[in-house]
Amino acid sequence: MLYSIIRPALFRLDAESAHTLAIRALKLAPSGKPPRVRPALESRVAGLTFPNPVGMAAGFDKDGEVPDALLGQGFGFAEVGSITPLPQAGNPRPRLFRLVEDHAVINRMGFNNKGAQSAVDRLEARKGRPGIVGINIGANKDSTDRVADYAIMARLMAPLASYLAVNISSPNTPGLRALQDESALTGLLDAVNDAKAAACPEGGPPVFLKVAPDLEPVDIDAIARIAIERGLGALIVSNTTISRPALASAHAGEAGGLSGAPLRDLAQQRLSDFRKATGGEIALIGVGGIATAEDAWARIRAGASLVQLYSAMVYEGPGIARDICKGLERLMKRDGFNSIAEAVGTA
Repeated sequence: MLYSIIRPALFRLDAESAHTLAIRALKLAPSGKPPRVRPALESRVAGLTFPNPVGMAAGFDKDGEVPDALLGQGFGFAEVGSITPLPQAGNPRPRLFRLVEDHAVINRMGFNNKGAQSAVDRLEARKGRPGIVGINIGANKDSTDRVADYAIMARLMAPLASYLAVNISSPNTPGLRALQDESALTGLLDAVNDAKAAACPEGGPPVFLKVAPDLEPVDIDAIARIAIERGLGALIVSNTTISRPALASAHAGEAGGLSGAPLRDLAQQRLSDFRKATGGEIALIGVGGIATAEDAWARIRAGASLVQLYSAMVYEGPGIARDICKGLERLMKRDGFNSIAEAVGTA
């Protein structure tokens, strides 16, 4: 209710200024405890126990400034980043657009962040606190060796992360999605795993891979096979799309990645594709267009062990995680399931 009152004022600001204000507000908010584990909503993925399956996707907390505040809002986990080895300003503003009529967002941020050392200092300060915080790692735009960038990030962030998310699917860093190609992906994941092992001889956090929705069937099969062969903990399906369905907003023609409601059907289909390609051998995390408990439930029934959102919070406010969790409990009871794990892939 409070968010519905303040939203008109926030929407009078440009989207990036409103986002900056939201981060500042969360910094000032009283520190809440991570949500308690409720057996029905608990999900176990890659050796980690998630108190509920609803996570904050990467992109909101780019520099790892407010993960604990997000957990305090009821998210079962928070993914910070993308973080790159060196600070970078990203693309010129304006680069973030609300498509209000479409309940969507277009961004061409370009991995803007304060760099690895700033994040390390911040995340080291929260070591020992409860809650699952994943770190999404990327490469600098002007890097001459992007695989080396990912290896650097894996080495630096592995000791601080509940899991590492390798982001090679942003459409806003030229050439980055080429790393999803079969030969490039194999070398990249080997470099990340080697760097993680060097930093964490005891094993370290699981590695997740975030993929694009704009993939051909042959790419899906190759990525699925490599992910299984390389022992990844999960695939995050999917990032924003460069495709453009019919949109009503005046911002529809802006360049960048589209997220929010118009992405829902494509992301749902891509999750189903990866479920089929992996045969359930690797956990899937569903992202893209999730705004309600029904959206999350459809993704879980299609094969997702966890879900993430970001754009929907722009429109629904920070209480969205708790609302979706309550709805999931209702839908589980309606459909005769006792746990999230029972429902995964049953559609």
